[in-house]
Parts: sequence; C-alpha cells; structure tokens
Amino acid sequence: MLMLWIGALVLIICIARWVYQWRNPKCNGELPPGSMGFPLVGETLQFFSPSTSSDVHPFVKDRRERYGPIFKTSLVGQPVIVSSDSDLNHFVFLQEGKLFQSWYPATFTEIFGRQNLGSLHGFLYKYLKNMVLSLFGPESLKTMLPEVERMARRRLQCWSVHDTIELKEATASMIFDLTAKKLISFDPENATQNLRDNFVTFMEGLISFPLNIPGTAYHKCLQGRNNAMKMLKNLLNERRRAMPGKSRGDFFDFVLEELEKEDTVLMEAIALDLMFVLLIASYETTSVALTVAVQSLSDHPSVLKKLREEHEAILGWTGKEYKSMTYTFQFINETVRLANIAPLIFRKALEEIHFKGYTIPAGWAVMVSPPAVHLNPAIYQDPLTFNPSRWEGASKNFMAFGDGMRFFIGADFAKVQMAVFLHCLVTKYRWEPIKGGNSVHSFL
Repeated sequence: MLMLWIGALVLIICIARWVYQWRNPKCNGELPPGSMGFPLVGETLQFFSPSTSSDVHPFVKDRRERYGPIFKTSLVGQPVIVSSDSDLNHFVFLQEGKLFQSWYPATFTEIFGRQNLGSLHGFLYKYLKNMVLSLFGPESLKTMLPEVERMARRRLQCWSVHDTIELKEATASMIFDLTAKKLISFDPENATQNLRDNFVTFMEGLISFPLNIPGTAYHKCLQGRNNAMKMLKNLLNERRRAMPGKSRGDFFDFVLEELEKEDTVLMEAIALDLMFVLLIASYETTSVALTVAVQSLSDHPSVLKKLREEHEAILGWTGKEYKSMTYTFQFINETVRLANIAPLIFRKALEEIHFKGYTIPAGWAVMVSPPAVHLNPAIYQDPLTFNPSRWEGASKNFMAFGDGMRFFIGADFAKVQMAVFLHCLVTKYRWEPIKGGNSVHSFL
C-alpha cells in the first residue's frame, strides 16, 4: 500500500512539473505575456471558435486587451507568438527568408497539402511563383479583361431573372468557374463530375477542431480535399493522353510542359497541390470580398453614386482605362480591409530574435493578425466604418494580401475580377437587399 502511495505521489509530482514547464517555457530573455493553456491542447479550442462580430476575432481581441499587442499562446501543440503590432508584422515580412520563414501547423499542412506553396521555400517557391505569374501576372491580366467581363455579364444576366440571389454562393460559383477555366480549362456544363462540390465540402469543414474521426467536420474537410485532388489528377492524366502539342493556354499547359523536361524541379504532387490552393484562395477570398462590396454599396448610396460615375466614364476595357480607376481601387482596398480575406499569416523564427524587449525563441511560430491591424482605431480612424476615401494616401499597415516577398501572387487577379464585376453591376443593374444572415468569422 505504501508503495502505491509513493508511486501516486511521484506521478502527481511529475504531472505537476510537466504542467509547470508547459505553462512556463524556457527562454533566454523575456517572453511576451500570455497563457500557454492546457498541455498539448493549449488554447486551440478558443482559437477555432467562430464569431459573428465584424470586429477583431475575440481570441485576439480579448488577449490583446489583457496582455498587449504581442502575446504568447499555444495552438495544436505549437508555441506561438501572436502579433497585432504593426511594427513587428512589418519586421517579420521584411525578414522573410532571413530570420523568419513561411510555416503552418501540421494540421494546416494536412488540409492544404504537404507541398503547398506556403510550405515551400527558396528556389522552388520562386520557381512556382514565376509559373503562376506567367498566367496571372499584371501583363497577362490585360488580355484577360474582356474574358472576365463576359463571365460577369453572363452571370448577372442569369441572376436578373430570379427574384432573389444568395450573393456569397452566387459569386463563389462565378469566381470558381472562371479560375478553374484559366487553370485547367474546366467546363462545369460538360463535366461528368462537379468539381466545386468537393471544394464546398472542404470549406464547410475547414472551420473546425482538427480531429480526424469519421463524422467530424474536419474528417469531411479532408474527404473533400481528397476527392478534389483525385479529380485534378484525373484531369491532368486526360490532358496527357490528349493530342500532343495541343495547347489550351491554361495552367495545365505550363505544368505538362515542365513535367516533360528532363531537368525539371517540378513534381506532379507539387503541381496538383498548387492548383488546389489557387482554386481555394481565389474563389473563397474574392467571393467574400465581393459580398462585402455589394453590401457596402447598398449601405452607402453616396459611395455607390461616386463609383457609378467613375465607371460610366469608362469607354472600354483597356489596360490604361483599368489603371485609371482611382476611386475603384480605393473602394477595393477598403472592402478587403473590412473583409479581412487573409485573417492570419504564419511564420517561424529561424533563430532567437529580440524585439521591443521581448524574446522570440528559435523554432517558435509567429502568427500575424492582419484584422487586428486593419481594425485598430489607432491606425484607421473609425475602423468599422466603410470609407474608401481613407485610401487617398498610402498605408504601410495594409496587409490584406500579405507583404514582402510572399505577397499574395493572386492579388492582381482578384482585383481585376472585383473591378470588372463592379463595373458590370453598377452600370447596368439596380438591386435591393432582401435579408441577410450573420457573417461567421474565424481564423480559417
């Protein structure tokens, strides 16, 4: 009996020591304030909780008020420094590839693919970035303007015969079809399977605790990804079997050409992961931004009037006309600032870093929170008020598309789609909000 008591006491002491060490990690300096939560789980459950507020997510807002703009936490077993400090954010992006590198938790990597663009570094990242820019870069987009306009006009015409339209779903479908056509020449009307259904399943489970057990939302999310990847692989194989030399001017052309080279660094798995991420990133983020844009136009008649006047003066879609739309780009900046299409950006410290009296240990993750900057009243006056005129000057704190060398490579494509859609909408149509649901915000 005595030995059992001694064993139990030793076990309690070991557990207590483990909990203490978890809550008080070692550091050669002073860690930012904050809580590491429970061992292993950390504060993951709070992190994944959704919010219906248009303000900063409660996970960051509550801790920022308690600890300040820089604080520590633990998410899915990883120690993390969370930054809502604009100076630290700028420093992190500036030191990309030197003191920091792109990194995401293992659960994120499982979702988006082990070879996804955010997990690659150095030469391979630059190589893939140039591949994407060859199709979606500023020069290529000039020739894409008429095609984007045709798609927008067709969809708006289809919507106009219905009494009501669920805008987020409708714009998501439009953006997905356009992106899938440019990437893989996918034609939903003639396809035997619905590719987008798998992405919808993926997105429905994305905002969930990462528990991969049948029946959970996370498990369904992974199933959606696996089904989408199978379809992309089958489409790639069909193109391989097609007539040699037949070009369609899409991303598959670039991929197949590179895969056939003897000295290529591109692998099929990397190419498929890249296409998956591009499809998700483009249609989900842009459709959210367009929904916020139309809602803002409905709520602010003076903004609609000014935007309409600028677009009614446009004679045709040339690169010069597109670049001249000053107020449109101010409107887009304000829209994506409030939409916060990139709610978090992860990096990992490559070495011990000292900043503003705090130490970031080597190997720790840093989570940049763009919404905490975009909605900070000390940076943007009345941050929850929609005001495109605030963009008459530049802002170094704007990070809706990231910053630094990993600035979102699809940013120009997203802006083109938004500008063209808004042009077709405000010059040809009138609309009236019928009812709205709650916008659910999370970190994913």
